[in-house]
Amino acid sequence: MNDGFVPLLRQVPGFVAYYWVDAGNGVMVSTSVFEDRAGAEESVRRAADFVRDNLASLLPNPPQVTAGQVVATG
Repeated sequence: MNDGFVPLLRQVPGFVAYYWVDAGNGVMVSTSVFEDRAGAEESVRRAADFVRDNLASLLPNPPQVTAGQVVATG
C-alpha cells in the first residue's frame, strides 16, 4: 500500500492523511482525510480504480465507502 496506493492519494488536492488498520478476523479499515469533499470524492474514484486494477482478486467483498465531516479532533 505504501508503494502504490498512498502516493496516489497524496496527489489528490486537499490530502491530509491516510490510515490503514487491521481490525482482525480479515477486516481491514482505511481512513482518508481531506480538506474538502471534492478531494475525498476524487480519492474514492482513484481508490476504486486501484482496487480494480491491483487488489480485486484478494478482496472477497467489495469495499464499503462512508463519508462525513470531522466533528472532533484530539
